[in-house]
Formats: sequence, C-alpha cells, structure tokens
Amino acid sequence: MENGRSQFPFPYQAYTIQEDFMRSLYSALDQGKVGIFESPTGTGKSLSLICGALSWLTDLDNKRKEEAAVRLQESETSLSSSDPDASSQSSSAEPDWISSFVQKKAERDLVSKLKEDEIKRKKREERLELIRNNVQLKYAMKRKSCEEDEAFKLLQLSKEDQTGAEANQDDEDLIIAEYESDEESKSKNRFSVAEEEDDDELVEEHVTKIYYCSRTHSQLAQFVHEVQKSPFSKDIRLVIMGSRQNLCVNEEVRRLGSIQRINDRCLEMQKNKHEKPHHDEGAKRKRGPPKSVCPYNKVSALQQMRDELLGSVLDIEQLLKLGRETHSCPYYATRLAVPQAQLVVLPYQMVLHEATRRAAGIQLKDQVVIIDEAHNLSDTLSCIHSAELSGAQLCRAHSQLSQYAERFRSRLKAKNVMYIKQVVFVIEGLVRALGGKVGQNPQSQSTQAGQTTHIHSQANIWQKRKLLFFFPATEMLTINNFLFRAQIDNINLFKLHRYFEKSMISKKLGSFVEKYAGSGMTPHTPVSSTKENRRTEGLNRYLQSLHVNESTAPVPTNVQQGSLETLAASPMMQVESFFMALTNSNADGRVVIHKQGNLSESSVKFLLLNPAVHFAQVLKDCRSVIIAGGTMQPVSDFKQELLFSAGVGEERIAEFSCGHVIPPENLLPIVLCSGPSGQELDFTYQNRDSPRMMDETGRILSNICNVVPGGVVCFFPSYEYSKHIVDHWESAGVLTRLANKKKIFQEPKKANQVEQVLAEFSRCIQRCTQQGGGNQTGALLFSVVGGKMSEGINFSDDLGRCVVMVGMPYPNIKSPELQEKMSYLDKHLTHSGGKSPGQALIENLCMKAVNQSIGRAIRHRGDYSSIVLCDRRYSRPGTLAKLPAWIRSHTRTHQSFGPAFAALRKFFVEKKQKLT
Repeated sequence: MENGRSQFPFPYQAYTIQEDFMRSLYSALDQGKVGIFESPTGTGKSLSLICGALSWLTDLDNKRKEEAAVRLQESETSLSSSDPDASSQSSSAEPDWISSFVQKKAERDLVSKLKEDEIKRKKREERLELIRNNVQLKYAMKRKSCEEDEAFKLLQLSKEDQTGAEANQDDEDLIIAEYESDEESKSKNRFSVAEEEDDDELVEEHVTKIYYCSRTHSQLAQFVHEVQKSPFSKDIRLVIMGSRQNLCVNEEVRRLGSIQRINDRCLEMQKNKHEKPHHDEGAKRKRGPPKSVCPYNKVSALQQMRDELLGSVLDIEQLLKLGRETHSCPYYATRLAVPQAQLVVLPYQMVLHEATRRAAGIQLKDQVVIIDEAHNLSDTLSCIHSAELSGAQLCRAHSQLSQYAERFRSRLKAKNVMYIKQVVFVIEGLVRALGGKVGQNPQSQSTQAGQTTHIHSQANIWQKRKLLFFFPATEMLTINNFLFRAQIDNINLFKLHRYFEKSMISKKLGSFVEKYAGSGMTPHTPVSSTKENRRTEGLNRYLQSLHVNESTAPVPTNVQQGSLETLAASPMMQVESFFMALTNSNADGRVVIHKQGNLSESSVKFLLLNPAVHFAQVLKDCRSVIIAGGTMQPVSDFKQELLFSAGVGEERIAEFSCGHVIPPENLLPIVLCSGPSGQELDFTYQNRDSPRMMDETGRILSNICNVVPGGVVCFFPSYEYSKHIVDHWESAGVLTRLANKKKIFQEPKKANQVEQVLAEFSRCIQRCTQQGGGNQTGALLFSVVGGKMSEGINFSDDLGRCVVMVGMPYPNIKSPELQEKMSYLDKHLTHSGGKSPGQALIENLCMKAVNQSIGRAIRHRGDYSSIVLCDRRYSRPGTLAKLPAWIRSHTRTHQSFGPAFAALRKFFVEKKQKLT
C-alpha cells in the first residue's frame, strides 16, 4: 500500500482523469489526509470515488489479515520455543519463574485473541456467503414472514373488536420517569430493538469502514446504483441509512405523516416492548387495552434482515421491499448492520450532527468519511446547528407544558416538577425578549418598541409603518447578552439540555398533545371525570383560538387540515434544539431577534458563525476525510473557514482538481461586456433596473435564440429581478419576439411543479429538434441562481445548448445575518490578497452560485454547450480565477457584441456540420 496502486477495478475503460482521481484518492486515504477533490459533473466522479476508496479498503483488509497471520505464527513459535536463559539474565528483583510465567501468559493471551479474532472473521464471512448463495434459506425465511404477517393481521382484527369497549387508556405512559441525577451518566449505545438478554447477540465490534454522505436521498440512491454497477457489488457489505419516515414499513405508523409523530409513535412502541409486567399478587390490575408494540421489531427478524442486507447491495426501495417480505424493520435492521458494514451510505445530518451520530450508533474513530456535493458544506453545517422559534411556537409550547404539569402535578416527582418549571420560565423569557406575554393570543399582540399592545383590525396602516420605521425589526445579540435580555442568565442550560435528553420530555409532551388535542380528534373526556375536563379544556380552547382566522374569507379544507395538524403537534423538539444551541460558546454564535409586527410571526433564531467548531470533532476522530464536489472552487475560503479554523494543518490537506472529459472544441465560454447597441453590461444593483439595461438584455437573448438550437437556459440573480425584467419585456414586446423562436418557460415557485415544467420543457425541445416546430427551434427557460433548477437538475444535450448568466448573483449585503458573519470572519481570519475575509466571503458566495448554475449543461463526454456570462465584471482577473479550471481555461472575453456573436454562430454551425 505504501507504493499505492497503478490499476483499479472499473466497470469499463476509465478515462485518464478518472485514473488520476483514483490514484490521488487512494494516496490521500492511505496517508490519512483531508482531501478536497473536484471533478466536474459528467466525469464519472461517483464511480471514481467508489472504485478508488473500495480498492484502498480491500487492500487494507488484506494487509491486516496478512499481518495478523504473521503475528499469530510468530507468537506461536515464540511460545513453543521460549529461551529459559533469557529469564535468568533478567535484572528484575522478581524470581525467574515468575518473570517466565508472566511472559508466557502474555504470549498465550495474544495468541488466544488473534485466534478468536480470526474465528469471528471466518464465521462472519461464512454466514454472509451462506446468505448470498442459499436460495432455499431465503424461501424459508420468506415463508416464515408470510405466516407471521397473517398472524399479525388476525391479531389486529381481534384488537379492533375490543376498541369500542375499552377506550379509556391509562395515562401512565405519559408520565415522565423519575429523574435521578443531574450528572451526566455514561453514554450507552441504545438501539431499543432487543431485550437485555439479546444485547450480546446484536451488538458487534465496528470494522474499518467508509461513511459516504450526500445532501438528498435521491443522490444517495443514485450512489447506491453506481455501487451496484461497480466490480465491488458482489463482495462489499453496504448499508444505506435514513430516517424513520423513509424506512418505516408499519403502515399504522406511516399514516401519521409528520416525522415527529412517526418518531414519537415508534419510540413509544419500543418502550412498551421493553416494559416488564408486574406480577405482585397484591397489586391492583389496571384496566384498559394492552399497549401496542411494533410487530416488525423482533430480534430474530432483525438479525435475519441484518444478515441479508449485508449479503447484497440494496437501495431504499429494495430495503423496504425486503422489510415487508421478512416482516422486520429496515430502520433498526440497518442500525444493527452498521458495525459490520464496510460502506455506510447516509445523509449529511447523520454524520455532521453529534447527537444524531450518537443516536444512530455511528462511530467515527479511525474511520473514513467521504462528503459528496460538498460545495455548500460550510452553510450546511451552519444550518444543521442553527435553530429558530416563532412566537406562536413558544406560546404553544408554554401552554402545552403548563397543561401537562397541571394535569399530572400529583404524579410527577419533585425533581421533574422543578425542571419543568425551569423550562417554562425559560420559555417565558424568550417570549418576553420578543416583546410579548404568555397566556394571550400571539396573533393579537404587537411586538413594537419592546412593549405589548394589541393590534385592532381598524388600526391606522400608516401608523404601523411609522412604528416599523423608527424601531428596527431585527436585532443581533451575543448569546450572553441575549440571556441577560431574556432574564434567564441564572438558568443552567447545560443541565436543562441533559434533562431533555434523559427524561424524553419532548416525546412525552408530544404524546400528551396528540392524545388530547391532536390530529383533529376531540380529547377523550368522560362525563364522570369533570376534573379532567377542566384540566384539558384550557389547552383545547387555546389551540382553537390560534386557529381562528382574522379574515372572514373561507379557508380551503386542505389548509384547515394542515393548520390543525401543525397546531396539534408539539413544538418541544424545536424548543429543545434552541436550548441546545444556546449552550454554544459566546463567540461562536449570535441570537437574532426578528420582530414582525405581531408576536405570532416574530421569531428568535440562533445563528452559528463558526461551523468549524462542530466539524473539528469529525476531523479529529476520522482517519481521513474526503470532501468532494463537481465545483469546489473557490477553495481558499473553504480551507480557511472549515479546516484551518478546526486545527488542520496545511501538511494534512491534499487537493485534487481535474478537467472535463469533453474535447476542448465542445465548450464555448464567453464573457460579454456590452450588448448589440453598445450598452455596457453592468448589472449592479443601481443599474440593473434601468430600461436601457433590460432592453439590451432582451436584444442579447433574441440574438442568442436565433443561432442556438434546442434549449437555452437563462439564469437571473433573484426571483424579484426575474419577475421585474420579464414584466418589462412583456410590456415592451420583447417576450413576443423571443417566443417566435423559442417557447418560453419559467421556473415555478412551488417545488412540486418543477418536474412538470421540466417535462414540458424537454418535450417541446424534442418535438422541435426531431419533428420541426415551424419557426420555433426549441425552448427558453427562465431560471434563478440558487433556485430550484440551479442545483441537481441536468440540462444535458439539447436541453441546454446555451446557458446565459445575467449579472452576478451577489447576496444581500444589507442582511443583518450576513453582516454579522462578515464581521466575525474579519475578526477571526487573516486577510489575504488585499481583501478582508468578509469581502472574500461575498465574492465566493456569488461565484459558487455561478459555478453551480453554469455546470448544469455539460453532462457527458459527447455533450457540447456554450456559456454566456453577461456582465463586464466577469472579465476581472480575480473573478475569472474563481471559475472552475475546465471552464476558465477556455473562456474568452469580448468587449463588444459582434465578435462574441460571430464566435457563437460559428460554434453551432460547426457542430451542425459534424452531425450531418
């Protein structure tokens, strides 16, 4: 391994850049480096990651087996031929026979351990091989699961017959267990899947593995499909992980819909399973139906599914199918399989968030982590560890927790009561910081001037705007200053956070709300129990008051149902996250108080300024971390903000960047400094709204559409500007001219409409290019940088023959959060290149967004496309340097429109001649 590898298994003949990628990756993993790998989309990055990383892992396993065999042989030889003279020569004060005994015992123990490890490894490999090849065993397991399924259905039918008679279920499961100590106990690996006596069978030692994580489940599924196509598909032990919402196969639980309710119900079923019945003869038997447990969570079924998913590479859909066939839970089976898995595929959050890692049983010590699609890793870390609460959520949490404490006051232990009161006190402080009061409808409370007034429907609109002008709506505070402002600085938030974790109060409160006011169900209040009626009617009345709409217009049924579900759900999980965020270092974050006129819409948000503080533990624990993406440029701020700030030295960082697989003549990037009439293209905020600038942009697009076949994708800096310029074009007749050549599509505002727009866009282009569309030669799509179509969407072949970038998408410099981030970087990072870190952040955010958008077009070796950057500022050397190398090396700057248009026309004429 010291000399690396020259050949890598690959499903087809690898490109030269893929071979270079795999060699560099192999070397980085072998040397324990933090690697930054950039490979443009369409160059086979996923397969290169798979084959390079798994080749290294295979070699490492083989090397360790050989070393273990040599050590075993040497130890046995040493044990059988011990030199008695060596003991006599010892200078120790101990007698010779004692020294000899101790030495031989140590050697025997080492031999025994090596033999035991070898036996375990062979047993594991034999078991997996048996599962892979034994078809009869699979049929037997499937038949057994079918029988269990039938038995479960019969049991469910018998339970349904009893529900009418026994509807009064006891509240015992809603009571928080006694909280014994404030000290943090030793961490336990709790899977909640097996009885105590079965723990030894289920928990195994972790082998060396690779954790691969990406942003979305669709990207993870695509990666698994690439593994299935690779030469390692038959031998690798792969596990794909996800949330309960994605992996649950219990239809009764899945029907709950929201992820919080699914989690609560699942945990409740696990608790019911582990509860042991009391057999005291004198104890009074409680009436009511038996507590339900999940039929998919049985030890034998989980072990069976664990072994089967380790024996073959399965994606999410195949995993769910296997879970239904074997009548076992994919969520818990995948967690059981993690220790023996060699490749674990999972979302960002499960690796980057410490509490989630711990809950999922993920151990990073001496392991490898590959983070794909990592161009926004810094923002992702900040988002994962930030938290926000609205005034409505705070008031709802306060009301629910108060109702809970009142209802079970006589049944809660003293320490629980004390901590619940502290939580209530902190929530009251947060509401007070927003300028409101608990116990009143937050929709009717104004938060202006730090005092509470009521907004009346006949209020003077101008007076409200005047208040908003004189009293800033957003305020930024350090953590300590915010704690003083909210008057909660005397509360130990670390202890409260531990109490949340140990008592599971968020789950208990969620179950309480769901039982008495959730899901549109009326709470069960027997006529004979008037005391219970009084205790729950306040909660119900409060929830109903929040749902009252001030306007008289009828609300659609679907909106009403969604609102009811939102109100019924407990916001305590969000409250818990916010409490945890406030335990960050005072210098690493800020609290943003955002007032929106009334308390309900106002919010308090924790903003993480230093994502390196949470990434540092990952970098410290892992043997190697690989950060990969299609467009990682610019990497300077990335290294400064995430790596150097986390204590990683320059010597541990390895960088790799490659070109594209397309030939140079298949790409035409142009920087356009002026339009057809000579108007200089300067889309600064002050100039971009001028009619002359918008008209010139329309003329540029018209000329482009005249010579570009197929699809043209035009990116605007923001939704606001897109709407503004399109409205101007419509009134000026520009849209009509454009529509004569290309059918016009616009990026939809709703995410669920994206697929439909893309399908129509694709069909239109296919019809025009294959059958002829009359005067129309394709389609024109108006999109937005950072929108729904700037990432993860492929405009390959005729879908994206030209990508036009209008202006430079700089972020809003007036944003208080961005200004605070800039100020933090200027204070903590070194200045370089004559610019402050804050200024560099603004430019890097802009160019990262540009790089993501213009990378949508070229997707494979035979593809070709043009890129037109419409703004003179792109011609600056510093800006050009931040384009991806494979684009930058071919970019040509044109000060006038004529030569640029001639180059564009020539490019597509030559492509047309080659095709014919």
